[in-house]
Amino acid sequence: MTDMLNKVTDAWTRAWGEGDTQAFEDLAAPEYRRHSKTGEEGIEEVTQQIRQSSAAFSDFTVEVVNAIEDDGVIAILWRSTGKHTGEFMGVPPTGRTVTVMGSSFIEHRDGKLIDESSVWDPRELLSSMRIWHLGDFLRQSS
Repeated sequence: MTDMLNKVTDAWTRAWGEGDTQAFEDLAAPEYRRHSKTGEEGIEEVTQQIRQSSAAFSDFTVEVVNAIEDDGVIAILWRSTGKHTGEFMGVPPTGRTVTVMGSSFIEHRDGKLIDESSVWDPRELLSSMRIWHLGDFLRQSS
């Protein structure tokens, strides 16, 4: 593993898995942007999402399943697991253990993260909570 790959996977698991956002912030360049289905975000929005995840799931763990680096890009396959004990994405706590997998492709330059593309399926999270579609959620919350 290269030095940068070690730094990124360590910061990733500390930030997402332990809620230590400083680990991630220290590696992000001021111009860092993350791209996902929901749009484009800077480091402030990403660290907010990390805090929301930590607050909504107890026993939250993030495992880097696989990580590789090639020509200034790091690819991470990750798995998150936790017990849904707080509101998340508008869904009240279900008490269920959830598992979600995803991947991130992170470009770096001069030891700093500059760009990330993240892919994961929110439907996988909702199905782990046993919310099959929005109609089920709306009926449960009435």
